[in-house]
Amino acid sequence: MLRRAAGFCLLGSLTTVPGLLVGWTSRMASKPSFRSASRAFTMCSPVPGQESPIGMCSASLAPSTESPSAWSGDLLVVPIWEADTIDLSDDLSQLDIAIGGALAGLIADHEFKGKAGSSAVVSLPTGTSARRIAIIGLGKETDFSQTAARKCGASLASIIITQKAKVVGAALPGAVEDKLHQAVLEAALIGLSPDMRYKSSLEGEESKMPKLEKLDLLGASQQAITAAQTVAAGMLLTRGLVGSPPNFLTPTAMAETAASLASEFDTLSLKVLEQADCEALGMGAYLGVSQGACEPPKFIHLQYTPAGPVEKRIALVGKGLTFDSGGYNLKAGAGSMIEKMKFDMGGAGAVLGAARAIAGLAPSGVQVNFIIAACENMLSAEAMRPGDILIASNQKTIEVINTDAEGRLTLADALVYAEGLGEMDAIVDIATLTGACIIALGPDYGGLWSSDEELSARLLKSASDAGELLWAMPLAKEYMEQIKSPIADLKNVGDRGGGSITAALFLKEFVKETPWAHMDIAGPVWDDKKGGATGYAVRTLSEFALSYSS
Repeated sequence: MLRRAAGFCLLGSLTTVPGLLVGWTSRMASKPSFRSASRAFTMCSPVPGQESPIGMCSASLAPSTESPSAWSGDLLVVPIWEADTIDLSDDLSQLDIAIGGALAGLIADHEFKGKAGSSAVVSLPTGTSARRIAIIGLGKETDFSQTAARKCGASLASIIITQKAKVVGAALPGAVEDKLHQAVLEAALIGLSPDMRYKSSLEGEESKMPKLEKLDLLGASQQAITAAQTVAAGMLLTRGLVGSPPNFLTPTAMAETAASLASEFDTLSLKVLEQADCEALGMGAYLGVSQGACEPPKFIHLQYTPAGPVEKRIALVGKGLTFDSGGYNLKAGAGSMIEKMKFDMGGAGAVLGAARAIAGLAPSGVQVNFIIAACENMLSAEAMRPGDILIASNQKTIEVINTDAEGRLTLADALVYAEGLGEMDAIVDIATLTGACIIALGPDYGGLWSSDEELSARLLKSASDAGELLWAMPLAKEYMEQIKSPIADLKNVGDRGGGSITAALFLKEFVKETPWAHMDIAGPVWDDKKGGATGYAVRTLSEFALSYSS
């Protein structure tokens, strides 16, 4: 298939760019970055932290062995288990006596029953050690889980912000394991870290900004605090990346984010393959997707290597479409969500967030490879067309039936690359791949397909331990006929029914022998009600890596 000898990219006027032929697709040898060049023109001043992660709350966190009645500061927050009649523990009874019965009065006045997420606040008389006291409902003690712990943490953050408190003491639920304390703190840190990167002024935004300077954590261990800070940093990185507009988070900016991580941690090393490197490796599927864009593709390989001997090796492969227009199968009409297609790099965002968390948690004995084929899927004179045939790096030929089924094309070459690194114990790809997965599982569950039952079970346990919703789906070989092409090895889409299954079957064709799993996170990657990007899968992928630690 011959393509034009010259390509065009709008940059004020038409600019001719020399082209070259690679396999069965033509590529532009060099494409100026229209967005990068125009940023100074389109914006009065640069936005602080434009491609950086959301800044985590800078308040100092420290464990405290003080009892609630002895603590002093602006705001004391205490948790209450759900019950028809609230019985105060010994510590809280002593606190109630110290503050003149204000705690019992607060419970009575609000008819407080301790339901998960509920809360109430009251000011205390002059002369008491704390200026205000707040109560947070934990739900029933027998039902206290990761989900309930995160509700508690979110309530804690909300109270701190609305009360404009600077010095806060928070008692954590007693008689629960450190992992649940960690979940409370993760949610609190995320709630205390609003995304203000794209506000030119914070005037009028004061109500969203925490004033917190110090948070004393009564009953917490330093280990739980450190783990919470580490995982929260990874989640905020993911939320920041997924929530970044595509004119800021380009493939180049994503590669720069990976470089920043590699410079922060000695255990992380980075290799970025440029377009010419990918051409040399024959990545025709990946490059076919990127060829319509002005932004150059960036193939990112970030590697975590522990300090000691390596006993296990895994690869996490993230879909990295920083914007997906749909190409010639343009996303159009109600429900297309084209304005939200900045989140089509949600898999890559989760992988980079997991890299941040894993490097901080420093598991021993396991090497983790983080792989992203970053690019845009754009509509232009150079874009791939329905009917084109691409050649992947394993020499499989792919008939492009729908240019909006592009993520699996980029992942195909990324999976081949991952397996080519040498013997792996597991390869897991993660992607906002199909709307069909949302139809099947709704907005809260990720879907899981795997060629290996043991790997599937490990991922499901990791998700359960992390408190994230993941559901195993069938890798139905009966549907394989749907993606067989009469003129090539494969088609990039099957029938409408079972679309998420045929997408997984397509990906399976690019892993030969390594245990492999595919996570479709199109639903839980984004939640408008909760503020957009969720950070989904960072916790699961981190737990998954830790499960291999020696």
